[in-house]
Order: sequence, then structure tokens, then C-alpha cells
Amino acid sequence: MRKRSVRNLDLHGKRVLLRLDLNVPLDEGRVADDTRIAAAIPTVRYLLDNGAAVICCSHLGRPEGRRDPAFDLTPAAVRLARLLEQGVQMAPDCVGDITTEMAAALNPGDVMVLQNLRFHPEEESNDPAFAAQLASLADCYVNDAFGAAHRAHASTHAVAQLLPAAAGLLLEREIEALSPIAEGKAGKLAVITGGAKVSDKLGLLDSLLEKTSVLCIGGAMANTFLHACGEAMAASLLEPDMTEQALEIIHHAADRKCRLLLPVDAVIAAGADQPPRARPLVYADEDVPEDWQVLDVGPQTVEAFGKAVAECDTIVWNGPLGLFEREAFSGGTQAMADALAPLDADTIICGGETAAALGRYRLARRMTHISTGGGAALEFLQGIELPGIAALPDA
Repeated sequence: MRKRSVRNLDLHGKRVLLRLDLNVPLDEGRVADDTRIAAAIPTVRYLLDNGAAVICCSHLGRPEGRRDPAFDLTPAAVRLARLLEQGVQMAPDCVGDITTEMAAALNPGDVMVLQNLRFHPEEESNDPAFAAQLASLADCYVNDAFGAAHRAHASTHAVAQLLPAAAGLLLEREIEALSPIAEGKAGKLAVITGGAKVSDKLGLLDSLLEKTSVLCIGGAMANTFLHACGEAMAASLLEPDMTEQALEIIHHAADRKCRLLLPVDAVIAAGADQPPRARPLVYADEDVPEDWQVLDVGPQTVEAFGKAVAECDTIVWNGPLGLFEREAFSGGTQAMADALAPLDADTIICGGETAAALGRYRLARRMTHISTGGGAALEFLQGIELPGIAALPDA
């Protein structure tokens, strides 16, 4: 899949409406994690270097169509200015007379950030009149918000049909990295998946089983699979109503000759706030004690996962293997990251928690690609058409 690139636009002297994903976590009015803002810098720089004025727009959180100070984009604009090392204007709204006047007064090299798009309900309803107001601010449109590309909203879909439109550099990289997997052209494929719920990953697993050679399942979602296989999981987090679906995935993997690996050992504790037991539990030797919980995979599991995926050409990892936010239960996720780092395979990381873990372990740069889209990446890998990408012209 190839879309018209920002490199194909005549940018000199133009005002560019740039859809970014500035949906970043805030802590007491400050940006807590600027990964998504930093990822946007190359496209903003490219626009500025080619003589454009840049009008950035984004959503933040879920203000439900009304102005809410908790979701003000000003902290993101401040961090953008710091990363660009230049001044950035902050508009009081994303539409309206004052915003229109500010946009009209921009000169080449200027940057402006519009206020949160979701302060207006028309954004999420993909309202054409609202999109027309956004389009009136600029001469062309660039979408670099892969994390919002699975939403048919005014700023990602309708506006792309009103202006000369193209993909930004980040969106291009996402498409380039994920397309071979979605199209079944990634060679021998391994998928490592974790997180809490089977229900969240059912579509992904069903889709990728058709082209996956190795599937490793960890995290709390593995508890549901182990429960389906007859393991007594005590007080561990699981989805009993997903037992049948878990068994279907196991049988489907066998039919497709996909090697499916479940944890063989675990780090357990009497609760997430309690210290882990000194030695890992091995499922073949004992049951999880009553009222105890599985909170991480054990070392034998990571070793088995690592050996299996090392034989593959491409590895997709989505979801931590344990409660990695707690130091006592982060060992499995960190060991998995350590195992992937030296491999020659293409390592594709999807999901904010997995990316955050790799950042914490300082291994992000050792991976081939870290996607900035959570739900968008999972839908793309399933072959689902993303409205924000479909709206852009083909190359």
C-alpha cells in the first residue's frame, strides 16, 4: 500500500493543516510522555524546511464534545515548541473567527497548534461543515496521526477530501512497516501477544493465525487459555466467558500448523501489592495456591518464547507479559525485550504499554519499528481498512 506523500506536495508559501496525534498523558498540566510528539517532529521540520506554515491539530482524551480544561492541548504545544526549539502559537479554539485570523496571519516557518478538536462534537461525528471550517484554515492537508487513522472523524477523514492531501513521514513509516505483515509478505512470522483480555485480541489472533508460524501468548490473557486447558488459576485475572473462544484459537492454530506456546511457569503472589513467591510456579508440578494470582511469566516461559521466535523473519509483539508496571512483576517483559534486542529479525512493536516498557528498559532503539498506534495498528494488521488512510490519495 502506497499513499501520496508529503514529499509530493508543493509546500512553498503554503499553509498546511497537519493532523498529529498529540493525545499524550498529562501529569498536573505537564506532558508525562512525549513519545508521540517527538515522533511528529520530522514531518513538522520537513514542512518548515520546505517553506510552509504549519497548523497542527489533534484531539486529547475524551472531553465528550465540550470544553474541558483537563484536556487542554496547551501543554502539548509547549512541549512541541521545546522539541522544535522555536516559538509555537496556541489558538484559543480549532475553529472560529480568532483562529481563522491567526491562521491567515501565519508566515512561512510559523507553527500554530489548534485547541482540542474533540471540544466540538462535530469532530467525532465526521461533520462535513466542521471539516470545511478546518479546511478553510489551510491550502493543503497532511495526516501524520496513525494513532487516530482508524477513526472516521472530521480531521482524519472528511477534511482529506476538501484539500490536496498526503501522508506525513510518520504515517508513511507505519504503512511501510506494517503492510508486509498485513499482506502476508513478512516471511516466517511470529506473534507475541500479552495484555489483559482475550476479547480485546480475538480479531487480531483470528486474522494473524492465517499467516503466523509461531504464536506466543502471555500476560493475563494467557490465564484464560490455561484455564481453558484445565489449569486451576485460583484468583488470577481471566475471562471465564472466553474459554470456548480460547479453545477455538488453540484448535485453529493446530489446523494451520501454527506453533502456539502458552506459559509453562509463572511468578505468583497473594496479590498485586504483595511480594512474589521466592520461586516461580511450574504448571506441570503444582497448581496456583488458593487466593493467589499469576502476575508474570516465569524464566522457562521466556526461554521457550525466545527460542521459538528466534527462528522467524518477522516478530510482532503486542502487550506486556506480566504486570510490568510493578517492578516485582516486570521480569518476564524485560527478559522478552532482552531476548528480541540482538535478533536479526524485523521486530515490530505495537501498543502503548509494550512501547513504554521498551522505553523503560532502554531497548526501543534496538527494535526495527515501534508503532505509534495501538488500536490502529491492530486493525491495520488484521487487514481492516483505516478511514484516515483510505481518505488519502494513492501514490
